[in-house]
Amino acid sequence: MTKVMVFGTFDMIHPGHEQLFRQARALADNPHLIVSVARDKNVERIKGFAPHKSDRERRNMLMKNYLVDEAILGDEVGYLEHIKRIAPDIIALGYDQEGEYVATLESDLRKAGLQTALIRLEAHEPETYKTSKLRT
Repeated sequence: MTKVMVFGTFDMIHPGHEQLFRQARALADNPHLIVSVARDKNVERIKGFAPHKSDRERRNMLMKNYLVDEAILGDEVGYLEHIKRIAPDIIALGYDQEGEYVATLESDLRKAGLQTALIRLEAHEPETYKTSKLRT
């Protein structure tokens, strides 16, 4: 089993997210997809607005998705502790993920003693499937 981890807010699950999950699963022959759900206060701090659903509601929604093997809540402070606990083989980053958590991710993983591979996934119709465009 290869542990593949992805991160996001996931205020709704749309075809772009499902394509992200499929791409992440395709990175390994026997994948175990772990989705890390951003905590409410981190979403608000980074995006400038609160998610519509709570982090627990978003995690519960993901746990029902057939492409997801495990959904967990991210750290409330920082981001590395839950990654160290899971020790994923692969972290699959969405095409548009950037900023404070991504900028130093590779060096932070190495400092923590993890040999996790980082792979950037392809966009799937981002002009159509982006939560901010789908939200009414």
